[in-house]
Amino acid sequence: MSLISVENKPSALSAWYAVIVLLFAYVLSFVDRIIMSLLVIPIQKDLDISDTQMGLLMGLAFAIFYTVVGIPIARLSDVKSRKIIVSIGIFLWSIMTAVCGLARSFLELFLARIGVGVGEATLSPAAYSMIADYFPENKLGKAIAVYQSGALFGSGIAFIIGGAIVGLIVNSSATSLPFLGELQPWQLAFIIVGLPGVLMALIMLSVKEPKRTGIKKDLGTSVTIKDAVRYMVKNSKVYLSVFIGFSMLAIPITTIFTWYPTYLQRIHDLTIGESGKILGLILFFLSSSGVFFGGWLVDFLKRRNYQDSFFRVGLIAAITPVPFTLFVSSMSDIDATIILLCPFIFLASMPLAIGPIVLQIISPNQLRAQTGAIYMLFMNLLTAAIATSGIGFITDYIFENPLDVGQSIMIVNIVSAPVAFLALSYGLFHYNKTLTKE
Repeated sequence: MSLISVENKPSALSAWYAVIVLLFAYVLSFVDRIIMSLLVIPIQKDLDISDTQMGLLMGLAFAIFYTVVGIPIARLSDVKSRKIIVSIGIFLWSIMTAVCGLARSFLELFLARIGVGVGEATLSPAAYSMIADYFPENKLGKAIAVYQSGALFGSGIAFIIGGAIVGLIVNSSATSLPFLGELQPWQLAFIIVGLPGVLMALIMLSVKEPKRTGIKKDLGTSVTIKDAVRYMVKNSKVYLSVFIGFSMLAIPITTIFTWYPTYLQRIHDLTIGESGKILGLILFFLSSSGVFFGGWLVDFLKRRNYQDSFFRVGLIAAITPVPFTLFVSSMSDIDATIILLCPFIFLASMPLAIGPIVLQIISPNQLRAQTGAIYMLFMNLLTAAIATSGIGFITDYIFENPLDVGQSIMIVNIVSAPVAFLALSYGLFHYNKTLTKE
């Protein structure tokens, strides 16, 4: 079922240059996306919104954009210039991040956050497709892991620098700007982190568009979304297990990105700057290394003839964080919490690059961006519904106490592990069954 070709690959220099540029673009997208999790408390104070509404802002707003235009954009990425599509996406999400700083109500902020979602909708499916055309299969795990680490580097940078910036300005008075009027400190933070993306959009244009490889001739050179769905339905047992399994494995780290800063601020009385610094340093070093390790382990096992290595690593990643999940958001001592948080984040980050790796290997070139977009749609819907919105809902309507946000985090993370394990076990069986037929 492998469709990655080793022929006609670009030079190593141009390939890794493209990965580094895409990495920085991914870093920027997460800085723009994660900044809101540091601003929950001041936003709630100024706009008078609940945890459930904050969950919608941090998650569902992105998922809505994926539902509406994510897959059509990926369809364009399978037939048009991917670097131009990514460049346009960077420009749009950066501008919309700045627009978030102009919001005066929940609805205005929600609509602006939908616009920010263009980043994920344009970037990752096209990036996965490009990287698969740059690298042979035995090096693809490392390359995609480097790109995927941008999410974690971006999160670390967002928490460290964003936390410091927000910490400095959040207690200051409102600022009056020409044409924009009076802006609260949290609004100014969105504008500051959003505008640098315009430069990144120009840098993206310097990347060389790779020649498409691994084209499945019986699909034709141009395929529709209907063709993509038909192909995935034909191989639904493997695709569905990948979509569900690796999406559920993304939930624990999503809870760290979205609700854990609020948990540290509410329960452990940390400031925005302190919570940002702690999470930023751990994410920068341990989350990024966890992604690298997961990609390396996939390649290591594959070199030892485990063709199903990505499923095996996914199963390991479903089990190993569970003991830490029980305590990482329920300890009263901040030092013990930080100690447990380190291995939890490392282990929860391991599978983040693996889902995209599987899709690039099993999908024809003409379908890679579209299958990647459907995967991202699946993942964003599940993480938005279960992690971001789910935690807010549980805190508001089950516990009815904002101080129980840690228990909500624990429940969501515990539930995700067995679901992921069962889905990936199913996928492992049917993937190996498919291999034996080839």
